[in-house]
Amino acid sequence: MQKLTLALPSAKLWLTLLISTLALRFISLSLYPLMDTTEARYAEMARIMFETGNWITPMFDYNVPFWGKPPIFTWLSSLGFSLFGINEFAARVPHLIVGLGVIGLVYKLAKDHFQSTAMGIFSASILASTVSFIVLSGAVMTDTALTFSIALSMVSFWQAWNNRGKVWGYLFFVGLALGMLSKGPLALVLIGISLTVWLFPNARWKKLWRTLPWGAGTLLFLLISVPWYIIAEYKTPGFLDYFIIGEHIKRFIVSGWQGDLYGSAHERTRGTIWVYAFVSMLPWSPVLIWQGIRSLKDAKDVEESPDGFGSFLLMWMLSPMMLFSFSGNILASYVMPALPATALLVVHMHKQKPLPNGFYKVGFITPLLLVVLISALHFDWVAKRSEDKILAVWKQQPEATQSDLFYLHKRPFSAQYYSSGKAKQRSMELGSWLPSQHKAFFIVQSNRDQTVYANWSCEERNTTKKESLLYCQSHHP
Repeated sequence: MQKLTLALPSAKLWLTLLISTLALRFISLSLYPLMDTTEARYAEMARIMFETGNWITPMFDYNVPFWGKPPIFTWLSSLGFSLFGINEFAARVPHLIVGLGVIGLVYKLAKDHFQSTAMGIFSASILASTVSFIVLSGAVMTDTALTFSIALSMVSFWQAWNNRGKVWGYLFFVGLALGMLSKGPLALVLIGISLTVWLFPNARWKKLWRTLPWGAGTLLFLLISVPWYIIAEYKTPGFLDYFIIGEHIKRFIVSGWQGDLYGSAHERTRGTIWVYAFVSMLPWSPVLIWQGIRSLKDAKDVEESPDGFGSFLLMWMLSPMMLFSFSGNILASYVMPALPATALLVVHMHKQKPLPNGFYKVGFITPLLLVVLISALHFDWVAKRSEDKILAVWKQQPEATQSDLFYLHKRPFSAQYYSSGKAKQRSMELGSWLPSQHKAFFIVQSNRDQTVYANWSCEERNTTKKESLLYCQSHHP
C-alpha cells in the first residue's frame, strides 16, 4: 500500500484539480447564453414541457411532438425550471448534477477496486478534468444522462461480478432502464458490445448467469422503461416507428439520412469517431497513448491483472468507437460514454507502470481552459450563435407585449427560447402572410436583407453585426 501511495501524485493535488474544475463549471452555468442549435433547441423543449405540463412527449414546437429522443433530457431541465425559474442556470444545472453522479460512480469503482480512497480521488479528478466531459456535463444535451446510465450499468456489473453486494445486480438493470429513457436502445447496444467482447475470452460468460438477478432484474428493467414508451406511442401514434426504425437503424446505416424530421443528419466520413475520441479525451489521450506504447515496448498489455479489470475498462472505452466507426451520422459528443472508462484506464495503467507525477499536472490545463472559454463567451470576445441580446432589447420595447414577433426566413431555436415561444417564422414570400397581417409586429431579419414591407411603416429598433430588429406599423390602422 505504501508503494502505491508513493506512486501517486498527492491527494491534495488531485482534490485541488477536482474541486477547482467543478467549481468553475458550476459558476459558469449562468455566464453565457443558450446557443444554437443543440442547447437552445433542447432547452426550448424543456421550457415548453414546463409551460404546458405535458411531461410525456417532448415538443419540438407547440403541438409538434419530438420523436427523436426519450424524455430524460427534458425532464432534467424542466425540473430545473420548476426550482430556479426559466434561465440558463436552471436549464443546465440538473445536467451537471448528473455529471457529478458519473464522477461519483467512477470514484466508487476505483476506491473499491484498488482499495484506496486516494485512487478513487485520482480517478474522479481525471474524469472531471477531461475537457469534453466537464463541458458537456454542464450543457443541455442528452449525452450526460446516457453516460450516467451506461456508467451505472458497467460499474454495477463489475461490483456484482466481484460479489460486492446483491444491490449492484439490480442497479445494473436500473442503468439499462435509465439508458432506454435517456437515448433509447443505443444504451443497450453500447453496454452489450462492451460486455460481449469482454466475456467471451477465457470463458468468462459461464459465470454470467449467476452474477446478475436475471429474472427480477429484467422485470425491474421493464417496469421502469416500458411504460413511458407505451404511453408516448398512445399520445402520439407513429413515435415508435420513427424512433426505433428511423433513429436507430436508418440514421446509423444511411449516410446523410434524409428522414430526419427535426434537422439534418450529420454526415461525416466513416471512422471520424476516432478523431473525435482523441480530441474528446484531451488532455489525457496523449498520456493514454504513451502508456500504451510503453506497454507494447515491454511486450505487455493493459491487462496485467488476473481479474480482467484492464480489458474490462478497455472494452467499455472502445465500444462507442467500435459502433460508430460504421456510421456516417455522428457528433463528437457520441464519445462521451467512453470517458468514465478512459479515466479509470489512465489510473489503472498508472498503477501498472507509473509515470512521473509531473505528467499529470497537465490536468490543470482544463480549469485554465474553462476560464478562457467562459470569459470569451461572457465578454463577447467570440461570436455567439444566440438571439439573447437582440431579444433582450425587444423585451424592453413598450410595444413588445401588444405586438407580434417574427423572424424572416429562419427562426433560430434560441429566438424561440428567449422570446418564451412568441417568435414565429415568416417566409420571405411576403404575399403568403403580409396581406393578412393586421397587427403591428416586430421582425428580425438579416442586415443584408433589404425587404420592403408594402403599406407598413418600419423603424429600426436595434441592430447587431448580423441582423436588425424592426418595428412595423400599418399605414391603414
